[in-house]
Amino acid sequence: MTPHNSANIGDIANTVIMPGDPMRAKYIAENFLSDVKIVSDVRGIACYTGVYKGKQLSVMAHGMGMPSMGIYSYELYHFYNVDTIIRIGTCGGFRNDMKILDLILSENAYTEGNYALSFDNLPCNLVSSSPDVNSVIEDTAKAHNINLIKGTTLCNDCFSPYVPDEEKLFERIPVGIDRPIASEMEAFALFYNAKREGKKAACILTVVDVPSNLEGISPEDRERSLNTMIRLALDSSIKIAK
Repeated sequence: MTPHNSANIGDIANTVIMPGDPMRAKYIAENFLSDVKIVSDVRGIACYTGVYKGKQLSVMAHGMGMPSMGIYSYELYHFYNVDTIIRIGTCGGFRNDMKILDLILSENAYTEGNYALSFDNLPCNLVSSSPDVNSVIEDTAKAHNINLIKGTTLCNDCFSPYVPDEEKLFERIPVGIDRPIASEMEAFALFYNAKREGKKAACILTVVDVPSNLEGISPEDRERSLNTMIRLALDSSIKIAK
């Protein structure tokens, strides 16, 4: 056990799907997995292990922000022998040609934060996801006629819609780093932990706000769009899970 996870070794599958919201993890477990059991429920963050299309998978929330993702993903990799984590979440799109409900596959996560500096005393602000996991996700998306937008994403310490002048942020991005196509808050910590521990990580995001549509989407549309992302992650995971 760890301070944040009461599961026993072997209770958690080697491949884990991680949404941010504990209620979304519950939704996935109850609606997509069979033979589900809760193997940890510390601090109200339940970890569910069950079966999807014959393969054992686990679903566990990671909360909001890099510190929260950092704790949960590190413990899964370091103490529970997890090989692969796929984060699924929502994001704000930066490009005017993006539409609400577009799906993004993060190839790199850039942050102005100090997660790596705090952890390892390393001035690292850009880290990549795992190309082989991304390749599986891309192949799965093509098989299901799902369009994916690929690129570098911003892992922000602030909730993007609350930032008054994002152009100032873009001006601070060092030369040589691609302009981010979307903003979220956790992927850098996940990718960094995976690289640090010699494991694998990916991040699929659903666009829920864009500059050209300030009204956002309805709860019904949000649920349908998230189901597409959830199924893509699950169908990709069974090709990876041992």
